[in-house]
Amino acid sequence: MTIDASILARLDAIESRLAIGQLPIRYAMAIDGRDLDMWVSLFVPDVQVGRDRSGRDALRAFIDPAVRTFGRSVHQVVGHRIDLDPDDRDRATGATYCRAEHEVGDRWIVMAICYFDDYQRIDGTWLFRRRREQHWYAVDALERPQAVGFNSWEGSADPTLPGRFPTWQPFWESGPGPGQA
Repeated sequence: MTIDASILARLDAIESRLAIGQLPIRYAMAIDGRDLDMWVSLFVPDVQVGRDRSGRDALRAFIDPAVRTFGRSVHQVVGHRIDLDPDDRDRATGATYCRAEHEVGDRWIVMAICYFDDYQRIDGTWLFRRRREQHWYAVDALERPQAVGFNSWEGSADPTLPGRFPTWQPFWESGPGPGQA
């Protein structure tokens, strides 16, 4: 019995999506469990860290002090889009929606995040090549995001969403917004 090449390609696509789909939850559980060995293993061995460093050791050196700035955390993956590269079956991109909560002293910081990801399959294993975090807000659970300029977590980057979506500005330029006629 021979298996048609298109069936093999479809099977590979299904298996790839399933494997890639596990990366964000493994990432979340590794951060929340402070399993930095697991966390760095989710990235390609030559992962770029900043402008001039690369590799998993550099990534670990970057994340270790960052996760020490908060106590408990809960990263909830709430949606994941995966786009397989039609020209390279070992590459893909995606976006992961996440609600993250962090214990920062006596505050409970809540964030709405979208990770923009690049994936690569190396030796049959799908890994993150690059992960870019963008967020809508970072506020204490007792605050409304609008009341604190969408960011009351000192040291957190300024929110870039929703303006980072390429369709956001053109949409509002094409017609009135809330409360406008």
